[in-house]
Amino acid sequence: MDGAQAKGWSRRTFLGGAGLLAAAIGLPLAAIKFKLFDADEAPSERQRSLMRTVSQIVIPATDTPGAGDVGAGDFVLLGLAHGLEKSRRPLSADAPQSLASFARKDGSLDQARWLEAELDARAQSDFLKVTADRQAALVAALDADAYAEGVRDHPWRTVKALILTGYYTSEPGGARELQFELVPGTYAPKVPVTPATRAFSSDWTAVDFG
Repeated sequence: MDGAQAKGWSRRTFLGGAGLLAAAIGLPLAAIKFKLFDADEAPSERQRSLMRTVSQIVIPATDTPGAGDVGAGDFVLLGLAHGLEKSRRPLSADAPQSLASFARKDGSLDQARWLEAELDARAQSDFLKVTADRQAALVAALDADAYAEGVRDHPWRTVKALILTGYYTSEPGGARELQFELVPGTYAPKVPVTPATRAFSSDWTAVDFG
């Protein structure tokens, strides 16, 4: 495992997670303004810092900027507030109390507050104050729990999907991390593919949410 992988996951692991939803709303990361939040739902500065840190862990910087670098954390917070990835669905009546305690006024889960509390609890401290290696290990453990066999509708899946959406619809993610070819070339039935091969952001048939 190389140095970048030791601190998080390999960027290549997430190449299948290019997002469509940001394209649908047409909002570049640089244009995010916090006046777009309802006054009582605007995230705290700590939540912004935590989401930026978590985004960077999921997609760390390599030869291109990481997800935290390009503002994916703020995109996630805005997406959660506006219902992307079905994030404003009301919690089910049988939702565990551990989630119900983080419900918004409309009955949906406040994923930002939940993630903040969840990571602090796992760290048994302030998540933002533990070492970077410890932070990465905690997020990796949360990811493993969310995708364990039999687990469905885990809040982390929603957050992670929006991190991928925010990153791969940013300029660095969509045009530098992925390849872009405006005019397709000739059809090639067989092409060599290696772990270093970059997907095409303009090839929507290759999009697969991870």
